[in-house]
Amino acid sequence: MKSRIALTVLFVLMATSAFAQSGPQKSFDQLKTLAGSWEGTFEGRPTHVSLRVTSMGNALIHEMTGSGRPDDPITMFYMDGDRLLLTHYCDAGNQPRMVATVSPDGRTITFNFVDATNLLNSQPGHMQRAVFNLIDSDHHTEMWEFAMADGKQMGGLLDLTRTK
Repeated sequence: MKSRIALTVLFVLMATSAFAQSGPQKSFDQLKTLAGSWEGTFEGRPTHVSLRVTSMGNALIHEMTGSGRPDDPITMFYMDGDRLLLTHYCDAGNQPRMVATVSPDGRTITFNFVDATNLLNSQPGHMQRAVFNLIDSDHHTEMWEFAMADGKQMGGLLDLTRTK
């Protein structure tokens, strides 16, 4: 009888752990709640950000328009096993990949550079870091940092509010 109870408890624990989400998966699901249209500022200029869940829920696309920029940079968020990654399709002509770490309270997701495709010495640099601060369902900030080829850092803060 005791072995039957122990076996039942073991199966329940295994089933529970199979359904429990990892920290990165929870963060990805939280990022997907940002899907929609956002208005705000980037370096003091008005900007628009659109986020859309795609690929049957397996990816989140982030597109920034406005802010006086000639391009519309695209960033894709996705899971790679138990890692939350982003790939940024940059106007510098390269595609940096970054991996997420999450603050203990789950409200700040920091992406740090892992590697990049098309990263050439002739380019001005590459995106190095992105920090998403999830304030509430209608407000978040994004800090984007660019590593210049000469070692200097530049970047800017997006302060965004959901449009209704």
